[in-house]
Amino acid sequence: MKWMKTWIAKHPNLWEFILFNILSNVATVVNFIVMWICTGFVFAAWKQVPFQFLIFHYTNMESDLGLCGFLSFLTATALAQAVNFYVQKNFVFRSNAAFSQAIPKYICLAVALVVISAALPAYSQTFFTGMGVPAGITPTLANIVNILVQVALSYPAMKFWIMPKV
Repeated sequence: MKWMKTWIAKHPNLWEFILFNILSNVATVVNFIVMWICTGFVFAAWKQVPFQFLIFHYTNMESDLGLCGFLSFLTATALAQAVNFYVQKNFVFRSNAAFSQAIPKYICLAVALVVISAALPAYSQTFFTGMGVPAGITPTLANIVNILVQVALSYPAMKFWIMPKV
């Protein structure tokens, strides 16, 4: 165990990024569970209802699950972001930034991530379906794409803007 502490002391930024990704899995698990519950039960009645508004295009019932898909991805992302704020602030960045200053910034990030994550699956699911991927797993693959985009945007925003060590 001493070698691990030595390694962490020598590479604190790399360890922080690794920890960020490991602990992001708490939010990832929440995201998948909520998405599966929502697409399978909560919003399942709306799978055949097309939804289109601005950049949100859930109109191909075979690949993007219509209004069910939109609401499921929106709900899953929003709940995962709430969990992620708590985990990242307290366990990864160990930020002493004031909650009153961090939360408005995080809400801006979360809104951007929610908009992106609610819009992107309609396109990625259509892409995967076009590649011949079975419709039953396209929501899961679309969710993976969402998560990768969220990590690429979230880490630098949280580290340098929302949760810096003050």
